[in-house]
Amino acid sequence: MSTLFISDLHLEETRPDITGAFLSFLRNEAMGVERLYILGDFFEAWIGDDERTPLQEQIAAALREVSTSGTDIYLMHGNRDFLIGEDFCERVGATLLDDPTVIDLYGTPALLMHGDSLCTDDVEYQKFRANMRNPKTVEMLLARPLKDRQLMARQLREISMAKNQGKAESIMDVNLDEVVNEFERHDVQLMIHGHTHRPAIHELKANEKPARRIVLGDWDKNVWWLVARPETPLELKKTPLDSA
Repeated sequence: MSTLFISDLHLEETRPDITGAFLSFLRNEAMGVERLYILGDFFEAWIGDDERTPLQEQIAAALREVSTSGTDIYLMHGNRDFLIGEDFCERVGATLLDDPTVIDLYGTPALLMHGDSLCTDDVEYQKFRANMRNPKTVEMLLARPLKDRQLMARQLREISMAKNQGKAESIMDVNLDEVVNEFERHDVQLMIHGHTHRPAIHELKANEKPARRIVLGDWDKNVWWLVARPETPLELKKTPLDSA
């Protein structure tokens, strides 16, 4: 019995190495486990469930196979793929989670997040995030023709890359006060998130007790995943991408 957590694969056609590593991960690690959580930025871009590229169809079929094996799959939006909807989840046999969500992880309450909402020092980004996640904005975006959304996604990606190059690294990391606020808001001592591409296990204090924040890694150079089992320490694991 085990539960796996991954995030920040940023799947896209230009990175077949990541796609291959993910398919291998599903076959060798995820098939038949109890639960698989994908905590955002699964795809580099997602502009609506009505877009069905060969890559998207390949990934959907692979996830459906894992779901059919008995694994419960859970998806959470990231900042790149927040337009993933119920249609895609239904096709692959997954459940779409709110960000944040508290789960029971073998008797321990665990707060799951993508992680971008914790980066409150990046005020400009937080304003952009609030606007883009507004249900009215989402409805407006999805109502636009597919070609318009494809162009918009490319433009937003270029703008984001240009802006991030001029930002201090510290601004794009989490704000520690906000981290503690989230622990206390949800009354938990364990948090699991991605987004920052800074995999680590952080020990801290929240609710006047020891707490742990586990940051999942991105799949640019390594395959990162977290393994949870009953009555067993959590394992943050990695393997080189080119050996996956």
